[in-house]
Amino acid sequence: MSSAVSPAFRTVLVTGATSGIGWETARLLAGRGDTVIVHAPDQASGDDAVTRLVAAGTDVLRLRLVVADFSRLDEVRAMAARVAEEHPVLDVLVNNAAVAAPERRTVTADGNELSLQVNFLAAYLLTRELAGPLSARPGSRVVNVSSSMHRTASIAWSDPHRAKRYSSGAAYAQSQLALTIAAREQAPWTSVSVHPGVCDTGLLRLYAHEGDSALQGAECVVRLCDPATGLVPGAYYDRRALSPAAPVAMEDRTVRRLCKLADRLVGAKSA
Repeated sequence: MSSAVSPAFRTVLVTGATSGIGWETARLLAGRGDTVIVHAPDQASGDDAVTRLVAAGTDVLRLRLVVADFSRLDEVRAMAARVAEEHPVLDVLVNNAAVAAPERRTVTADGNELSLQVNFLAAYLLTRELAGPLSARPGSRVVNVSSSMHRTASIAWSDPHRAKRYSSGAAYAQSQLALTIAAREQAPWTSVSVHPGVCDTGLLRLYAHEGDSALQGAECVVRLCDPATGLVPGAYYDRRALSPAAPVAMEDRTVRRLCKLADRLVGAKSA
């Protein structure tokens, strides 16, 4: 179990921090004294998120804004390069950005199914691109905000973009399973995945008609960011409890196979 001692004030990057769980996570972490790098998909939503954070009592000096559209992998790389340059030490990366898969199959300019890219491939690439800052100080963490829906999913290995048989539910669930599996890859930092609960966010319609508040979900995420919380590397948490992930996510060969697939989908473009 990982429980390395970290400095009192840390640097944390939260993706998808303009609304919902991501915004509340950024607010809570900044309130603890951390420097929070707020990721937004565009400048306007980022400026609005920062304005609302400050209005909610956040110290503006604790906030940094970065912008990248995760449906464009070149923007993910550019954002990672900026973060690495400005923050050579990164204590926590929260991979929270997510979209619901559209009803009609949508392919990005990079050639990937939209939800697979935004929800998983962008996080996978970002984590790799930030390996230097994440390795700079002992005790760093990567928290993948996943979903209980990963239990309903399978990886379409021969057709990950679902060209032959597409459904929005299956595509979204696949992206969450991939994110859960990726947390088990061996790295110099401690990675985990977490289902923050069914929360009243933009993704609520995928789960139910009502749910917990975004703040309640964020509290589950922030707990895993806290150096005082011991983590089981590669583990999956359901809200605050350690929970078994889907059996396929626990197979070492599946982790290797997924990383090989992800490297093919993003690696050739970054070579």
